[in-house]
Amino acid sequence: MPAPLRHFAINADDVGRARRFYEAVMGWTWEPWGPPDFYRARGAGVAGALQERREIDGRRQTLELTFGVEDLGATITSIEANGGRLLTRPFRIEGVGELVWFEDTEGNVAGAMQYDAQVRP
Repeated sequence: MPAPLRHFAINADDVGRARRFYEAVMGWTWEPWGPPDFYRARGAGVAGALQERREIDGRRQTLELTFGVEDLGATITSIEANGGRLLTRPFRIEGVGELVWFEDTEGNVAGAMQYDAQVRP
């Protein structure tokens, strides 16, 4: 089964400034959720977030994409068998699911998440 894009995150040096920008330009609204300076997007058409900039495997992130997968173990096997590389071990986000970050064959970083059954698509 194809893995749909389920989530994006915008990483920002100044979360307040980025929030104002996307409110004005895209018409999105933001709901605080989880850690400080983490907001969920409303109106983006797919689950989205705005958060403080971070690094994954020593790489400074701009936009993050997370794909929903049915079987994280099988996806990890497929990533590695097809020339990709895991950047993190699987880790659990309580109430959401289990996530890994990986690098594709072109050096792009993305996430693969096996969502918990109660999490809406």
